[in-house]
Amino acid sequence: MIGIIDYGMGNLRSVEKALESVGAKTRFITGTSGLDGLTGLVLPGVGAFTDCVGNLRATGLWEPIKEWIAADKPFFGICLGYQMLFEGSEEGPDIEGLGVFKGKVVRFPKTDLKVPQMGWNEVTIVRPSLFTEGVVTGDHVYFVHSFYPAPEDPGIVAMTTEYGLSFASAVGKGNLFATQFHPEKSQRVGLKLLSNFAKLAS
Repeated sequence: MIGIIDYGMGNLRSVEKALESVGAKTRFITGTSGLDGLTGLVLPGVGAFTDCVGNLRATGLWEPIKEWIAADKPFFGICLGYQMLFEGSEEGPDIEGLGVFKGKVVRFPKTDLKVPQMGWNEVTIVRPSLFTEGVVTGDHVYFVHSFYPAPEDPGIVAMTTEYGLSFASAVGKGNLFATQFHPEKSQRVGLKLLSNFAKLAS
């Protein structure tokens, strides 16, 4: 059973449908009591970093999520659920992230490119793993974001993407995987990533 954390800041139904389409059983998690019996945990997120942190803290799940990840249980972070794994964000300078990884979330620099990045873009596989099986460099995924994490540890970077510069579009460590893009909107590639996660969490 995979838990999808419901804190009012994600495309929950889209994530649910995508996971169920690859054969996973899911349920929405709104508080600590819902964690019992789970084999995997998904943290989606859409909106502003400050709001996501505030809403997630209000559920009482902030510390349990950190404990889940520290225990190396299967975890998938999506978009803001990826950004919150870091120490903080330029979008909310006084707000602390989960601090699972060292590094800050930064805004795309001003260039001729439109910000937010919205639409399809390529990924480059930096570090293959069980999560990325069946996905190759050059595959396209769907992004909607103005900010991206800049990890201090290059060893956690699983995928990169070019958008005026090269940024970490996915990270992985142990049984954790997280993406800046939306796998639930990324058709074949996204479903393959979610399928790999579901197998890991089975």
